Amino acid sequence: MAFIQKRKNYELKFLLTIVLLFVLIIVSSAIGIANITFSQTMNIILSRVPFVNKLISQDYISSTHRLIILNIRLPRIVLSAFIGAGLALVGTAFQAIFKNPMADPYVLGISSGASLGATIAIITGIEFAFKNIGMVTIFAFIGAISTTFIVYNIARVGGKIPINILLLAGVAISFLFSSLVYLMMIFNREQIEKIIFWTMGSVSEASFTHVLLVLPFVLIGGIIIYVFARDLNLMLTGDETALTLGIEVETVKKLILVVSSLIIAACVSVSGIIGFVGLIIPHILRIIVGPDHKILLPFSAVGGAIFMIICDTLARSLVPPIEIPVGAITSLFGAPYFIYLLVKKKKQVN
Repeated sequence: MAFIQKRKNYELKFLLTIVLLFVLIIVSSAIGIANITFSQTMNIILSRVPFVNKLISQDYISSTHRLIILNIRLPRIVLSAFIGAGLALVGTAFQAIFKNPMADPYVLGISSGASLGATIAIITGIEFAFKNIGMVTIFAFIGAISTTFIVYNIARVGGKIPINILLLAGVAISFLFSSLVYLMMIFNREQIEKIIFWTMGSVSEASFTHVLLVLPFVLIGGIIIYVFARDLNLMLTGDETALTLGIEVETVKKLILVVSSLIIAACVSVSGIIGFVGLIIPHILRIIVGPDHKILLPFSAVGGAIFMIICDTLARSLVPPIEIPVGAITSLFGAPYFIYLLVKKKKQVN
């Protein structure tokens, strides 16, 4: 009975968190340079909901306000939510696989690969777009996926992937690709500002096309990771223990790594590098809801979405009309927490 009651409590908390997320989306949509009230924003958004739109009058809302909400603010807010959810999901999975609380989605050098791809696209000046998706996004995605393939093959020993070698390979490739990006910046100084702004992370150019690009990766990838929630729980006890309990450890590792890499590649390709979301959100939610991944994963996804929406709202509203890269805001929150983790770990060693 106690277990059932506890499960119902978590379900209620998750439902309330989902409600909070939707409220936050509407509130965030109302914030900006243009003076649009909360009620107007809610009416504009609900006007796009089937059946509900017939009950809402749009006579007093200007077409300009409708354009701002539906074509500018809402796409970037929804994209921020999916990016935050994807980063938090992968961070949670990686911390379980690597058994390391400091693991984050970029630990395998995927961000450096995406940066290299984006830098190549920026300095070559290719303007071609495929279904409103620019070449910077396409090259960043290719760079991220290529990095995963390279790191995986460097670390692979027969049919196994030793975690220590995988991490070291990720660090080495990350430094190599970062060095290449710096060299390109030196020889193409007129493009430095664009490259730096991309690497700092931003969703200022978001559209629903970008949302549709990220959505299947985060949604399907998140479901796949959640299916292996029990396996992640057992892997935390050690690979040997998990093996004795019937878990195909190496197979699970490979699958999670592939799925997670695809999620990160999709997120990074449309937003640039947004740090610390996949590091701090799993830790915060682990404290609140516990270490069980069946509960932790969905809460981390929603928590990551909420965190990213808040950070993006601050990025575009703190010093208008100047927009701060959202990666800078997440780092301002994340870096102090990272330092706190280091201090806490040091005390445990002592």
